Amino acid sequence: MRISAKSSRHSNFSLEKSVPFCAIIFSLFFLQFSSAQKLSSKKINAAAEEKIPTAIFDLMSFLKLENDGHFENEIEQNLRWCDSVFLDLKFKTQVIKSEGAPLLFAEKKVNKNLKTILFYLQIDGQPVDSTKWNQQNPFLPVLKEKDDNGSWKIIDSQLLQKEYNPDWRIFARSASDSKGPAMSLISALQILQDKKINPAFNIKVIMDFQEEMGSPSLPKAVLENRQLLNANMLFIMDGTRHLSNLPTLTFGARGIATATLKVFGPRYPLHSGQYGNFAPNPVFETARLLSSLKDENGRVTLKGFYEGIDLSEKEKMQLNNVPENLDSIKQRLGIARQDDVGETYQEALQYPSLNIRGLNAAWIGDEVRTIIPSEVITEIDMRLVPESDGEKLMQSLKQHIKDQGYNLVDSIPSEEERKTHSKLAAFKYRLGSKPFRTDMDSPIGKHLEKAMQKVFGENYIKMRTTGGSQPIAPFITTLGIPAVSIRIPNPDNNIHSPNENLRIGNFLEGIITCLAILDEPIE
Repeated sequence: MRISAKSSRHSNFSLEKSVPFCAIIFSLFFLQFSSAQKLSSKKINAAAEEKIPTAIFDLMSFLKLENDGHFENEIEQNLRWCDSVFLDLKFKTQVIKSEGAPLLFAEKKVNKNLKTILFYLQIDGQPVDSTKWNQQNPFLPVLKEKDDNGSWKIIDSQLLQKEYNPDWRIFARSASDSKGPAMSLISALQILQDKKINPAFNIKVIMDFQEEMGSPSLPKAVLENRQLLNANMLFIMDGTRHLSNLPTLTFGARGIATATLKVFGPRYPLHSGQYGNFAPNPVFETARLLSSLKDENGRVTLKGFYEGIDLSEKEKMQLNNVPENLDSIKQRLGIARQDDVGETYQEALQYPSLNIRGLNAAWIGDEVRTIIPSEVITEIDMRLVPESDGEKLMQSLKQHIKDQGYNLVDSIPSEEERKTHSKLAAFKYRLGSKPFRTDMDSPIGKHLEKAMQKVFGENYIKMRTTGGSQPIAPFITTLGIPAVSIRIPNPDNNIHSPNENLRIGNFLEGIITCLAILDEPIE
């Protein structure tokens, strides 16, 4: 389906501002004024379709800015770009300095009598390996469509001047995570400005340039700028949609804790012919240790790992209202059975998880050699839920390693330790983002429900939590406000991987979503 990029303008789309004679009169007629400014679903869709060609080119321009949060110059160029955009939108901006990367804050006060929403935007992206991308450069965005063989091919982006196909995709680092969602909000704000329509509430925006590094400076920055960031609600412009690719609201996220386990073998790699049958191979010991972390049904064996989690029938009903088919999910993932944690996919997300995210021992492929490796490194992550205590679970993991007979050392075993202990390992861990969860039936949920139903009817998803993590807990705990994630990108977007992409139809619906939310008064 190809859709003309030119939409007919509605002569009555622009609304004139009502100028109150005095503050008292404005206060008396505030509700009527707010109601009068609300846009219809038809006008929201028409405005978004009219905007989409320009919005796509703006997004592609934004994506050209490299944005690895490890590099100060890349942070600075993205910060300057964002600052310029929000100044053009008549926001007041300021840089929030921190011990690490700076944050950018922007604010628009519509009226002191209105409530305030804080929007969180992630601007940085994960590092790239350009050799794995099917294009010249991950930071030179390209437009692609599928050919008759189902492969993605580059097409001329100038086609957008005349038409667009909702199934075309923009391929670039951060297209979906999360410059695309950020640009959806920016585009919606630009539409309102062009139409001379005020948002239905005051707006604050915080832009994070090191989210992919775990936002190490964010908690302290929020604490030190509590008054500046104070708001009634927090909307997170980050995260991928449900597998159905329907517009998605997610009311929680799991936290994360990571660990590195290093199991030591001989002092240095040994020839397997000369020393096989004599020097123990640490890979076998590591395999036995790792296999002890889960039972045959995929449940974590650590003491107290699932403690405190008891889903009520109402909660199970909410979870399983999400349209999913277990057989279809398994077929898509290419697995014959799922772990026995929760009865459905949505229920599984309500529990903490333990994952082996990386293993390293010796060499493989063309570099393989006949040796007994000197060490095995295992990278572990735990996803946490609000009922979880990350510190307690990591200590439980540490104790489990000791219970398997390992003597833990700080870094490298000493001569005495090598002579004394047959099992030697080093273990260190880090607590990252904390989990959060917001009640779906709370005021923030009702507000978003009205906005979503206006433009999508019942064709959207409400998820209790997502499997991924977001650095949002500092806002919730410090500011005491509820948070919901507004999800825009397509679920097959190759997030964090080569060939990351954003579907044009999703970007359009993202603008529609943001317009509907910005125009919905908060009761």
